[in-house]
Amino acid sequence: MSAAAALPSDAAWRPAVNPWIIAVVVTLATFMEVLDTSVANVALPHIAGSLSAGQDESTWVLTSYLVSNAIVLPLSGWFSQLIGRKRFYMTCVALFTVSSFLCGIAPNLPMLILFRVLQGAGGGGLQPSEQAILADTFEPRKRGMAFAVYGMAVVLAPAIGPTLGGWITDNFSWRWIFFINIPVGIISLLLTNMLIEDPPYMKRHDHKAGFRVDFIGLGLLALGLGTLQVVLDKGQRDDWFGSHFITAMTTISVISLIAVIIWEWRHKDPIIDLHLFRERSFGVGNLLMFMVGFVLLSSTVLIPQFLQELMGYTAQRAGLALMPGGIAIIMCMPLVGFLLGKTDARRLLIFGLTMVCFAMFRMTNFDLNIDFRTAATARVFQAIGLAFLFVPINTATYAFIPPGKNNAASGLINLARNIGGSVGISLVTTMLARRQQVHLNDLNHNLNSGNPQLQSALAGITKSLIARGSSPALAAQQAYGLVVANLQRQATMLAYIDNFWMLAIAIGAMIPLVFLMKRVKPGGPMAAH
Repeated sequence: MSAAAALPSDAAWRPAVNPWIIAVVVTLATFMEVLDTSVANVALPHIAGSLSAGQDESTWVLTSYLVSNAIVLPLSGWFSQLIGRKRFYMTCVALFTVSSFLCGIAPNLPMLILFRVLQGAGGGGLQPSEQAILADTFEPRKRGMAFAVYGMAVVLAPAIGPTLGGWITDNFSWRWIFFINIPVGIISLLLTNMLIEDPPYMKRHDHKAGFRVDFIGLGLLALGLGTLQVVLDKGQRDDWFGSHFITAMTTISVISLIAVIIWEWRHKDPIIDLHLFRERSFGVGNLLMFMVGFVLLSSTVLIPQFLQELMGYTAQRAGLALMPGGIAIIMCMPLVGFLLGKTDARRLLIFGLTMVCFAMFRMTNFDLNIDFRTAATARVFQAIGLAFLFVPINTATYAFIPPGKNNAASGLINLARNIGGSVGISLVTTMLARRQQVHLNDLNHNLNSGNPQLQSALAGITKSLIARGSSPALAAQQAYGLVVANLQRQATMLAYIDNFWMLAIAIGAMIPLVFLMKRVKPGGPMAAH
C-alpha cells in the first residue's frame, strides 16, 4: 500500500467499490427523475380529460412538482449534513418511488397534485446528492469523465421525454408514466444500500450535537422559491403584472429571496451556504449552468411546438426530430470527459458556447418549408454544444470547492439549472405570444382592398375553389380566410425566429464570462483550497 493511500485524510479516501459502478448506480436515479419532469408535459390533456379537470387546472400537475423540487434543491446539502448523505439520498429515492405509485393511482386532481408535491420533494434531493457523491468518489483527474456519464442522463432525458411520454400515453395510459418509475426506484434503492457509503468527513460529523435548525431561513427560502416558480409558470397565462395575483406573488418572492440572502449570509449554521459565491469560478459556473438550463429546456419546448404547430408533424415525429441530438450527446459526452483530462476546461466551454450560439443562429433561418433533416441537423449542432458545456462547467466549478462543501455546492448549481429552465420556458412562451401579435399587426397592414398583390392572390384562390365546386360567394369568403390563416402562420414563424435570435444572443453573451473562471490544471489535482 502506498503512503498516499494509507493517509487517513479526506483527500486520500476512496470508496471500496469501483467508482464507475457507483457512477452508473447514481445516474440511474438521475435519469428517472429528469425524465419524469419532461414526460408528464405531453400527457396533460389526457390527465385533464381523465380526471374531469380543465386544461388550466391540469398545469398544476407540473407546477406543484417544480415548486417542491425547487425548494428542496438548495436544501439537499443541509439535509445531507444533518442525517448523512447516503441516508438522505435513499430517503429521496424511496419518497420519489412511493409518490410515483401514488400519482399513478390518484383518483382525482387534488390528490394527484398532492402526490406530485411529494414526488417533487423526493426528486429535488436526488441530483445534488448524486453530484456530490461523484465529486467525492472520483479523484480530480477522473472527475470529468464521471460527470460525463452523469451528464448524459441530465441532458438526454429531456430530449427523449416528450417522445416517450407521448408513446406511453397513446398506447397505454397516462398513469404508466408514473408506474415506470417504480422498478427503477426499487433497483436504485437496493444498489445504493449495497454499494454507496459516506466519506469520512461526513461520518465524523456529529449530526445531533450543536446543530440548530434554521427555521427562519427554511421558511423564507421555501416561500421565495415557491412563489417564484408559480410566477414563472402562471405569468403568461395570467397576463403577468396585469394580474393582481401575479403581482402579489412576485412581491412576496422578491422580498423573501432578498431576506433569505441577508439572513443566510449572517447565520452561523445556514441551510444554504452563500459564502461559496466568494469563489469566482463557482459564481460564474452557476451563471453558466443557469444558461444551460435556460437554452436546453426552452429550446426543447420551442422546437417540437414549432414542428407540430406550423409544420404539421405528429407528436411522435416531432420527438424523432430531437432524437439525433440525443444520440450526438451520447457520443460527445465521453469525448468531453476524455478531453478534460488533456486540456483546460475553459477552452471546452468556449467551444460549447460558440457551438450552441451557432446552432441557434442557424435556427433563425428556419421557414415554413424546411424539411425534417434541416430541423434535426440544427438540433444536433445544439446538442454537441450542450455536451461541451455541462461537464466542463461542473468540473471547473467543483475544482475549487473543499470536499466538505460538495453537498452545498451541488444543491446550488442544480438549483441554478432548474431555475434557468423555468425562466427560459416562461420567457420564450411570453415572447412567442407577444411577438406573434406584433408581426400579425404588421402583416395585416397589407390586407387592404388597394393592394394589387392581395387582389391577385384572392382572385387566383377564388378561381381554384370555384373549380372545385364552391359557389362564387363562398369561394370568395374561403379565399380570404385562407389568406388570413397564411398570414397568421407567417406571423407565428417570425415569432419563433425572434425567440431563436434571443437565445443565440443570450448564450453568445456568456462567452466573455468564461475568462473570469480560474484555470483547472488538466489531469492534475485540484488547486489548494
